Amino acid sequence: MSKIRQLSSDLANQIAAGEVVERPASVVKELVENALDAGATKVRVEIEQGGLQRIRVSDDGSGMDPEDASLCLLRHATSKIDRVEDLSSLRTFGFRGEALPSMASVSKLVLITRDRSQSEGTEVQIDGGGTPRVKPAGCAVGTSIDVRDLFFNVPARKKFLKSTATESAHVGDVVTTASLARPDVSFTLTRDGRVAREMLRVTTRAERVAQVMGFGDDRVAHGQGERGPLQIEAYLLAPEKARAGATGLHLFVNGRPVRDRMLSRAVAQSFGSVLEAGRFPVGVVYLELPPEMVDVNVHPQKAEVRFTDARALCDALTRELYGVTSQAFAIPALGPPTRPWLPPPAASRAAAYPIREFTPREHGYAGAPERLPHPNPPPEGEGAETSISELTPAVSAPGVGGSEAPGGLGWGGAAGNAAWTATPVEADSLFANRPPLRFLAQVRKTFLLCEGVDGLYIVDQHAAAERVTFDRLRKAFAARDVAMQRLLVPEVVELSPVEVAALEERPEDVAAVGLEVRAVGTNAVAVHAVPKLLVRANPERLVRDLVAELTRQANRPFGGAADLVLATMACHASVRAGDTLSPEEATALLASLEGIDFSGHCPHGRPIVMHLTFAELERRVGR
Repeated sequence: MSKIRQLSSDLANQIAAGEVVERPASVVKELVENALDAGATKVRVEIEQGGLQRIRVSDDGSGMDPEDASLCLLRHATSKIDRVEDLSSLRTFGFRGEALPSMASVSKLVLITRDRSQSEGTEVQIDGGGTPRVKPAGCAVGTSIDVRDLFFNVPARKKFLKSTATESAHVGDVVTTASLARPDVSFTLTRDGRVAREMLRVTTRAERVAQVMGFGDDRVAHGQGERGPLQIEAYLLAPEKARAGATGLHLFVNGRPVRDRMLSRAVAQSFGSVLEAGRFPVGVVYLELPPEMVDVNVHPQKAEVRFTDARALCDALTRELYGVTSQAFAIPALGPPTRPWLPPPAASRAAAYPIREFTPREHGYAGAPERLPHPNPPPEGEGAETSISELTPAVSAPGVGGSEAPGGLGWGGAAGNAAWTATPVEADSLFANRPPLRFLAQVRKTFLLCEGVDGLYIVDQHAAAERVTFDRLRKAFAARDVAMQRLLVPEVVELSPVEVAALEERPEDVAAVGLEVRAVGTNAVAVHAVPKLLVRANPERLVRDLVAELTRQANRPFGGAADLVLATMACHASVRAGDTLSPEEATALLASLEGIDFSGHCPHGRPIVMHLTFAELERRVGR
């Protein structure tokens, strides 16, 4: 007797169900996507006991005739594709023909459907992958699929499921994600007979994002644009709302929700230094690409995709989003914006608001006549190839112009078709088209109380000074032009042999941040020079900060670690809480925030300013 035999269709379907039907939420996902592919404008999801007892998904889509209703439960039967070539131009959610037979093999399934051309509908019943029972049925145009007793014939699968509340929450996430993908469709979720969520169809993605995400009064960076074949629409919350994982970040590629670590990292990198490694922003990002540049046939649940040139895509995504987020999360606008953010010409801005440079002094900073350079100078060597491993805001200034990405895909450059319509909420620069803040007083030697045209602004002096110092260090680092100050007497710092080796392995990178360090034996280094901007900082602390970040971020490109090093250095060398600032110094500090990326947040992502409107103030005092 032959050792090799062909599996029965029922067993093959149960094996496939192990990949496709992971939990009740997987069933809901597949059925909702089928409804959307059928052209539904209304989708209703009903679950009982987290979906284990019952899942019912109804839609008003095109429906099926009796023949199609019977065929759809056969393995690899689909209406989405006909030829191999169709896989490279997919525009539908489904295409494999595995979902329905997989569900039918592990549940008691009832399908009721009716095509518009039919006078009556069709009902198909199947229990645990047995023989389908087909009969006529009266129903409206569309399809309703009722899945009962999920995993009744494979009880071992039930052991891996969580509580009813947890499974219900996963189903809710699926419906939420589907509604973000299709704002033109109404969705209703009912749990145990009660309506849990209802999202009526809207005309724009912005309306759907506001409806689903519930951002409320939170500031949101919103941008739309394109670079080469890539079109982007993004809605991202402020850095302080970031989470340790990417669960709050929804990514869509050609309308398909996806989980992609590289794309998530690219979005996080667009926040520059204000998001440390491992933290991701909250929001929604839509990407549109030609179908032939995306492979969706790489995951059983179609939750992951592959790109023909992922590095070029992530490069372009980071650069474009940086241009929006860096301005959206600057110092809040003084009153409602009169037009989308555009940087005012330097000449006219200087004439309207003379700015004094914020420069180091013995215990902090003082005013000086020199102006800051443009906040976003174009990177040198425009047109050079850039890889995602080299792409960090501190080094390659994403969002500024852009280089032709490798791979020859025509992603566009500074003179190409990259164009953003940035609509940041409360995102105008501090001095762009607005009167400047008027410094009133220093409170507890920690906060700067200022008056704007629409209310009071309370600025954290240490966080603001830290942002200014970091910005100057980062620009100097990007230009590899960090000015050094030699120490009269080198300072010896004791380190472990591993830490000494880490510094010796990257002498050019260490020098790039403005430190000159030489090994003294195997357990110490001598500091001969420090960054001129940080001349008052403790050299030992600067070296230990550098070593800590380099060893902690050993698996990241140095550019990413450099941002953290510079941020830490800026923190330790800036005005601190308890330092007294004169009115002139406070005004110079506020002025120096003009044009700085993310000027509303310190390099570590902490908000710099709190805003209290006059209307709120009057309400609180009863006027």
